[in-house]
Amino acid sequence: MTRFITTSLLMTAMVLGAIVPSTAFAGDAEAGKAKFMALCVSCHGESGKGDGPTGLALAAAGQPAPRDFTVGEFVLDPDKDGTKGTDADIKMVIVNGALVYGGSPLMAPIAGLTDADLDNLVAFIRSLKQ
Repeated sequence: MTRFITTSLLMTAMVLGAIVPSTAFAGDAEAGKAKFMALCVSCHGESGKGDGPTGLALAAAGQPAPRDFTVGEFVLDPDKDGTKGTDADIKMVIVNGALVYGGSPLMAPIAGLTDADLDNLVAFIRSLKQ
């Protein structure tokens, strides 16, 4: 009987998973764009290529260029789950800065963001990949 209930619950979960996409709880990329333009554009640029005016000046001074989000590659794994660049990783770098995870000290922490702000920023950053 227990096996039947477990199998039934598993099948129900699988069916519901097929009906409800995993992106159901994803952030709002458009709202993320507004926050990105206010907080990130000077380094990462309007298109997210790492070519904002501050980013270009830093690169010209021999500093590492800001991340190019259009490539969609991330190098840090702050949550140490074995996968670099997960949503959780990106959020942790935004909130805490990259230096604490072995990244560039130039990616400073951004304080005062809500969970929704972070979800929206991640959604927008993900939308930049070409």
